[in-house]
Amino acid sequence: MSHNYDNWERIVEAVLRREHDRELALAHSRESSFSSSIISDPSSPIHDNQNIQLGSSSDTENETDWERLLLSDYEDIISRCLGDSPILLDGGKMSFHIDKTTGKRCAMIGARKLKILWGEIPEFWKLTLHEDSRFLTVAELNQVLRLDIRGQIDTNMLSPRTRYAAYLVHGFANSYEGSPLLVNAIISNRIKDGDAQKQASLLHLGPPKDRNGNIAMRPDKWMEVEIGDFCTDQEDNSVVEVRVWENKQCLKSGLIVEGIEFRPPNANIVIFPKKNVRKKRNGS
Repeated sequence: MSHNYDNWERIVEAVLRREHDRELALAHSRESSFSSSIISDPSSPIHDNQNIQLGSSSDTENETDWERLLLSDYEDIISRCLGDSPILLDGGKMSFHIDKTTGKRCAMIGARKLKILWGEIPEFWKLTLHEDSRFLTVAELNQVLRLDIRGQIDTNMLSPRTRYAAYLVHGFANSYEGSPLLVNAIISNRIKDGDAQKQASLLHLGPPKDRNGNIAMRPDKWMEVEIGDFCTDQEDNSVVEVRVWENKQCLKSGLIVEGIEFRPPNANIVIFPKKNVRKKRNGS
């Protein structure tokens, strides 16, 4: 990769924005007979929106250079996001890929990007390496009485007009102690904490088992539990919050949290190549 790609995250962000505008343009074209003329018209709202997001005449020369780079390598960058090679964003705190089956965007918020109650206190939680994780570190529970984990994602990272499910991706250390966790879970960006209890669902975080009594694992050797689902709007200016928490205090340890994943229910689970993880770690 040439020196032009040193700021890979910035390029990907621009690609996502352009892809979002393209999907919206296609949706408009199906809904109205004159959409094609609107999209091709430089004075149209869609065209103006692209200029605002990706650089306009009022932007700096540097921003213009980035847009020129994006245009010349657009298809190549999108192809790199397809298939079995998710990419890391936000300093390695989030992963992103496009599902080959559905063509929809999928993202995972890593443990370092989550808001974990007492997560910054080493006596309660610790960040540690994990050989099966796509991220540099995961969060391992040392010992705590109450679990409370929150995560947020901007819907412009996801495909518009799409049903998504959120999954807590986790595991258990050999030192795990405590009964299977019964937790509350909710997805919302408008419900206050005081009202969350009334609308939350109950989840069991104990190791899930299949019909034969074996622990059910994902292809990437993690476990997951579905927190809930939601639909993205056509607009890309909202934030979805996910929360998993306990009301009952019970001493526990050994829970490992990799992150919260957002993907359509019919999308495939992608395994992050370990060779990429090593490369990221050595270069970080």
